[in-house]
Amino acid sequence: QVQVVESGGGLVQPGGSLRLSCAASGFTFSSYGMNWYRQAPGKERELVATSIAGWREYADSVKGRFTILRDNAKNTVYLQMNSLKPEDTAMYYCKVLLDGESIWGQGTRVTVSS
Repeated sequence: QVQVVESGGGLVQPGGSLRLSCAASGFTFSSYGMNWYRQAPGKERELVATSIAGWREYADSVKGRFTILRDNAKNTVYLQMNSLKPEDTAMYYCKVLLDGESIWGQGTRVTVSS
């Protein structure tokens, strides 16, 4: 069964850090690009970071603060988030595109607040 499962969200103060994890199963992880999205309350889901074949890309709003990392041996992709801001508050989702079908996780909530 193909699935991705996120974890690592929580409450953090502005300026703090969190590392999100996305554990994948049911497909050849190393062969596919992995993506992190987020959706803030009342807003559309947006692409935050992508990792594919050694190439990484980030949304302008997180460049220099977030890093996407993948461990192919563990079938896991991470999102290291530093210098968090209140506007980073959102549900964060992991996604893989398999043969034209998007596979989403259930999400993990990140709240940045003092």
